[in-house]
Amino acid sequence: METKATDLTELFGSMVFNEDAMRQYLSSNSFSAWKECIESQTELDLAIANDIADAMKHWAVERGATHFTHWFQPMTGYTAEKHDSFITPAPGGKVLLEFSGKELVRGEPDASSFPSGGLRATFEARGYTAWDPTAYAFLRDNTLYIPTVFYSYSGQVLDKKTPLLRSMDEVSRQAVRILRLFGDTATKRVTAQVGPEQEYFLIDEKDFAKRMDLRMCGRTLFGASAPKGQELEDHYFGAIRPRVAAYMQDLDRELWKLGVLSKTKHNEVAPCQHEMAPIYTDANTACDHNQITMDVMKKVARKHGLVCLLHEKPFAGINGSGKHDNWSLATDSGDNLFKPGSTPSQNARFLLFLAAFVKGVDEYQDFLRATVAFAGNDHRLGAQEAPPAVVSIFLGDELTAVVESIIHGTEYSDPGKKSLRVGVDVMPPIPQDNTDRNRTSPMAFTGNKFEFRMLGSSQSIAGPNIALNTIMAEELEQFADELEGADDFNEALASLIRRVFTQHQRIIFNGNGYEDAWLQEAARRGLSNLTSTADALPIYTAEKNVALFTKHGIFTREEMEARREIHMENYCHVLSIEANTMADMIKRDILPAASAYAGELARRALGRAGSSACRYETTIEGRISELTDGLLAACEKLEADLKGAPEAVEARLTYFHAVVFEDMTAARKLADQLETLVERKAWPFPTYSDMLFYM
Repeated sequence: METKATDLTELFGSMVFNEDAMRQYLSSNSFSAWKECIESQTELDLAIANDIADAMKHWAVERGATHFTHWFQPMTGYTAEKHDSFITPAPGGKVLLEFSGKELVRGEPDASSFPSGGLRATFEARGYTAWDPTAYAFLRDNTLYIPTVFYSYSGQVLDKKTPLLRSMDEVSRQAVRILRLFGDTATKRVTAQVGPEQEYFLIDEKDFAKRMDLRMCGRTLFGASAPKGQELEDHYFGAIRPRVAAYMQDLDRELWKLGVLSKTKHNEVAPCQHEMAPIYTDANTACDHNQITMDVMKKVARKHGLVCLLHEKPFAGINGSGKHDNWSLATDSGDNLFKPGSTPSQNARFLLFLAAFVKGVDEYQDFLRATVAFAGNDHRLGAQEAPPAVVSIFLGDELTAVVESIIHGTEYSDPGKKSLRVGVDVMPPIPQDNTDRNRTSPMAFTGNKFEFRMLGSSQSIAGPNIALNTIMAEELEQFADELEGADDFNEALASLIRRVFTQHQRIIFNGNGYEDAWLQEAARRGLSNLTSTADALPIYTAEKNVALFTKHGIFTREEMEARREIHMENYCHVLSIEANTMADMIKRDILPAASAYAGELARRALGRAGSSACRYETTIEGRISELTDGLLAACEKLEADLKGAPEAVEARLTYFHAVVFEDMTAARKLADQLETLVERKAWPFPTYSDMLFYM
């Protein structure tokens, strides 16, 4: 159904219990109390919670709701929900519809089967959800969804939202301290702002149903390259085909109803690959909305006879999918702290925040790498559509020149562009429009924000943003401690900025991150190069990382160790599922199909014995027989090595990467060669040519 521009403002947020709905359904006293709770970060009185719950229920029931659910984000990386109806027994065999403040504020799902990383035993089943009053409730499929945090009976954090909220509070506290030094007495809160671009693939549902690897693993474990890939670059930003356009239009409508700020849509580089980009919003809302987006993308695709693939590398040999995380900080008046300003104090302030970010990324580069380490992302990091595993910052030539002039104490001027005065005599001016874009950079400054490009397309954005917020809080706290005690603020500020840029300039790199020369240069600079999940995850609980997050109250040591174990176990589980799926497809699909076709070729050749016309049959039959023997041996080795995996989680992680993944690579190579020899109609499942060029 086409959406008219005049209807869009009414459509947007129509399924969200937002401020407009609250004003309509709440008493003025309750609405004011909720606003005060949000602005001053205070607790809500139970009577107010009861009023809000009753208003939510009336709003939802009027729109067809029969149930409510506490919607939370456990360590699975997905969302979870348990639905309860509004009904309660009434005399005479009737029911009433009730929803209390107690039910709104706290829920109790069974937590026994969610990942805990050893924080609790499996038999300890009790877990709690608690309402996040900073996130709007919304309506989907006749159910009222209430965003919540999730924690164990003994209080340990079991979700991704709780530490994200903590990190947002912490970076706000430290940023406000810095703003006070610049004379800003009005700002009460600084908010981490995020805009996560979401890449995805669309394939025909019929092809998906015929491939066990896609159904079980979300990616193809086999597949010879199609004759055409992305070489012509004709798909990138190309005209959107009608079937996809209809899907995108439907997707926008569903997202807009839920208040998701879906803004941009286009074709990506690879065939059948696309992207949706939202408008910037606060990190908590952005994380909730991205989880909603991924779920809605999948459900809407099914309505169009399509399947949405969010795996980082569903098809070998063409671009995979990432999720570019655009991160910045903004005051409660909307002032972006990473935007070079037009007044002297704002420019000096910008340089200080820039210095804090550069220092933080340099000092915690290994942890940032670990936040994007998982099985799916191993297929794309360092490839020709994703940044390398080396973390670096792109500032652009002009802003880098400004930094270098600060380091060397020299004047900087750009006669070709307007310059903004810094406001401290020893500092150079900052030119406007000071960056290009660098798609090879893991962390690129794009004018008023940093684009963290290493995230995988299926990944929750919570972990990387928790890291960015906490790292920034640490650096701003150090800066505030130093500057608050200075006798001469301007002199101390200039000295601090120069020292930080001098000590951490190694993390700044504006060149081509894909070149081997950069990897060699990065090694000379002392930057880490954690090329795989097996390399990166053990770093998660390095002592400096634990010290950072425990100091700022984001995690306890036990919670960090638990998360490390959860991530390691997840990697091993994913590879185990993929390896077993691969073995099953080899034995039950590929080998029987190849053997049958080889037998057919042998029968043809036998029927024309002595004729030179059977050269094709005998030649191909011989090659297929050789490859099937090799594939059987590779499959047997894969299965044997799976059985030999060690039990200890860290040893298992290393083993799966070094042994099982290599077995899978060897088996795939043989199977893909077989695909090129077996008659098309005899191959047991759709090929890359079938799936990627269906429209």
